[in-house]
Amino acid sequence: MSIVAAGRTWGEGIALLVVDVQNDFADPAGSLSVAGGAEIVPVVNDLVTVARGDGSLVVYTQDWHPPVTPHFASSGGTWPDHCVQGTWGAELHPDLLVEGPVVRKGAQGEDGYSGFRGRDPLTGEEGPTPLEGILREAGVRRVVIAGLATDYCVLETARHAAGLGFEVEVVEDAVRAVDLRPGDGEAALDDLRARGVEVR
Repeated sequence: MSIVAAGRTWGEGIALLVVDVQNDFADPAGSLSVAGGAEIVPVVNDLVTVARGDGSLVVYTQDWHPPVTPHFASSGGTWPDHCVQGTWGAELHPDLLVEGPVVRKGAQGEDGYSGFRGRDPLTGEEGPTPLEGILREAGVRRVVIAGLATDYCVLETARHAAGLGFEVEVVEDAVRAVDLRPGDGEAALDDLRARGVEVR
C-alpha cells in the first residue's frame, strides 16, 4: 500500500465507489440536476487516477430506471423522471474517468438509492445488487465513497456499506447534496458520522 495526498491510503483491500455521476444529476440540463454536481467530476477523476495507480478497485453505480416506475412522480412516486434506461440522462457524465465495473440499480422499477440494495416502493421488499459480491470477491475491506447525491444515494450506499461490515469513508469535497430541505446534506453526513463512517 502507499500513502497519497490528504492522508488517504490506497491499495489492495480498498475500493473507491463512485455513486451515480450521471448526466441527469451532474449536468445542469439534467432532469434532477444537483447544484454543483459537475464540480465534483475532476475531484472524482483525481481519486480514480490515484486509486487505480495504487492498485485499488474502482466501482461505479448507475441509476437505470425503466420509463414507468412507482419511483417517478409521473407514476405516483416522489421524483421527476430521471436516468431512464438508454437515455442521455442515464449516461455517466462524459468527463468522468471510468476505469472499473458499473453496477446498475433501479432497473426493475425499484428505488435505487443504495448501491448495495434496491427496494420495491410498493411492497418495501428489498433485494441485493451485484455490488457486495464484486467487493467481497476482490477482498475489499474498506470503501471510499464519492458521487451524487450526499443526502440520498451516497447516504444509503454508505449506510449499507457500514452495515455490511466494511470500513467506510466519504470524501466530502467529492459529493454534493440535493438539499430538498436546507441542511439535508449536512444532516446526512452527521448521520454517517454517528454510524462510524469517516467523513474527510
